[in-house]
Parts: sequence; C-alpha cells; structure tokens
Amino acid sequence: MSHATESKFQNTTGHVWDDDLQEYNNPLPAWWLWTFYATIIFALIYWFMYPSWPVGKGFLTGTNTIEYVNDKGEKKVSHWNTRALLMQDMNEAAAKQKPYFDKVAATPFDKINADPELKGFIVSAGKVLFQDNCAACHQSGGQGKFGFAPNLTDDDWLYGGSYDKIQETITNGRHGIMPAKGGNASLTDAQVTALANYVLSLSGEQMDAAKVQQGDELFHGAGACFGCHGADGKGNQAIGSANLTDKIWLWANVPGAKTADEKVAAVKAVINSGLNKGVMPAWKGRLSDEQIKLLAVYVHELGGGK
Repeated sequence: MSHATESKFQNTTGHVWDDDLQEYNNPLPAWWLWTFYATIIFALIYWFMYPSWPVGKGFLTGTNTIEYVNDKGEKKVSHWNTRALLMQDMNEAAAKQKPYFDKVAATPFDKINADPELKGFIVSAGKVLFQDNCAACHQSGGQGKFGFAPNLTDDDWLYGGSYDKIQETITNGRHGIMPAKGGNASLTDAQVTALANYVLSLSGEQMDAAKVQQGDELFHGAGACFGCHGADGKGNQAIGSANLTDKIWLWANVPGAKTADEKVAAVKAVINSGLNKGVMPAWKGRLSDEQIKLLAVYVHELGGGK
C-alpha cells in the first residue's frame, strides 16, 4: 500500500464501500471510558453492600447492617433498609433531645418561661408532638373543630387551663357526658324549647321572655341542669360541664344559626339527645411523662392557658 493510501485510511477503520464510502474511527475519550468503568465498579460494590437483586422469594440483603432500638426499648440489628435507617435516625434525634426533655421534667412549670433556651426547645419540639398527636382533632393551630374538639386558643376551658390541669387532661384523657333530657326522657318538647330559650338568654341572646322564665324554673328545678352547670350557668370544671354564659359554643351550632328559631333548634338538639361523644383519649403510655409535660406547656402557650 502506498503512502497516499495509508494517509487516506489514517482516521478510518480501513473499510471502504463503493470506492469512497468509508467507516471513520472515532474512539470515545479516555475520561469517558474510565467514568463508565467506574460506574460499573460502583454498581457492583453497591449490589454487594446494599439490598439489590431478587433471589427466589427474597432478595440479596447486602452486607451493610444497621443497629437501632425499637419502640419497646429492644436493641435490634438489621440489614440495611429504609425503615431501620429511620429508626436509627430517630434514636439519634432522641439522644440529642434527651438532655432537654430531662430538663423539662426537672423544671417546675412556673420556672420554664424564665429559661429562653428551654422555652425555644418546647416551642420547636412541642409543635412536632402536637402535629403528630393532637392536630387530627384540635387542628394544626389548636383552633379546634366545631362539634368535635374544643378550641385550645381561647380562654374557655372545660376542665381547667392551668399547667397542671392541662397535663392531667393529656395524661388521663377526658370523657364528657350529658344526659338526654328530651324525647323519651324527662321533659316534653315544650319544656325543652323553654330550656333552650333560657340557655340562650344566659349568653345575652334576646329570647321570648315567657319561655325564658319557664326555662329558668326548669333549669333550677325539674330539669336539674344546675346540678352540673351551676345555679349561675357558669359550669363546673371539676366535672367538665360547660359555661353557658360565655357565648362560646362547641356542640350547639349557635354561631352558624341565622334566626332565633335556628338557634333554639341547635340548643334543643343537644338537650334532647344529650352528649356522649366528648371523648379525648388518654396519652399516658403512648407518650412519655416528659413529652406530656412538654405538650402541656405548649398547649398552655397557644393562647388560652391560665
């Protein structure tokens, strides 16, 4: 082959078709090839260390392991997986938070606000605990849900809004009960109507004077409402009976009623049927004592604590 022919085929594979159709030889850059080889090596190492290929009814679990403590306090060793990794991360987070929780447990309620660092931790950790455990009923901001869960941001507390009372409520839960007074119970429909008029008048509503007077007599007499709500209608926090004079309604949708008749109907529905749905579960056993105390402080600081 002549020198001219060698030059002609210098950048080709040497294959020629139809005299002048040639296959050029353009090899990949060395850096690209080495990067490609490195990805293959990385994949092989990754398959060896972490869960990868399916094998029969299982899979290759890899050689990497994770140690963690489960929610029962048992130390576990598992092959690498995202659930075990989450538990390990939670263990590490709990270890970092433990000194603060210990400090919360050791600090009296009235001293907590004097410690800015501790107060900051309570706001941060309390928000997470509240969102995870309380927000489903009381909503994310603690504003509650009408006919379901009380507003924690106002000044109306069925069982008391002090630190100790809030802690007691979270620890042991609550179960509010009001007996039915209408229907097949002790009062006629006319009497229940009169009672509803009186209850509404306690919150400043302008109601039928004659029915209010009759309802007053029933409230303090045959209806026996004063036994729980007090002679003045201001409730009794020892048993969780509502204050009927503060214009705050949870079970009777008075704020949503547009007319006096609709307000009466809303209150009558509660008097007739009574209540057995004001249930809050006990969190003792679900949360630690330190978490409950921290939540008590957080709820107190939502705006309605006393």
